[in-house]
Amino acid sequence: MSIFTKIIKGEIPSYKVAENEHFYAFLDINPNAKGHTLVVPKKEVNKLFDLDEELYNGLMSFSRKIALAMEKVIPCERIGMSVIGLEVPHVHVHLIPLQKMEDIQFIKKVTLEPSDFEAVAKAIAENI
Repeated sequence: MSIFTKIIKGEIPSYKVAENEHFYAFLDINPNAKGHTLVVPKKEVNKLFDLDEELYNGLMSFSRKIALAMEKVIPCERIGMSVIGLEVPHVHVHLIPLQKMEDIQFIKKVTLEPSDFEAVAKAIAENI
């Protein structure tokens, strides 16, 4: 069972942004930028292109809803999307508020207090 499945099941706490029957979105606790959100299917699948077409399209659609809400509350040039998939064997989309190209490189991280995470998760959720 992946760490994301444990988060979805509530075995590990998270700053939930949104969820529906098939997907779960939560803030990355080691973010590239304030508001960095992970979107995962509830079904544990290792690789993005191993998702069936319906689940893949659903993931993109759900990620879009989250990104549009993020743009309303996080000052940024745009929301970038990255799917790498090497660090956790469970499909996940990174939605990252960007000011410049370097913000999506997973090199520089920001430090936030729990109250910052809570406020951002609530603000995004209220704008979906």
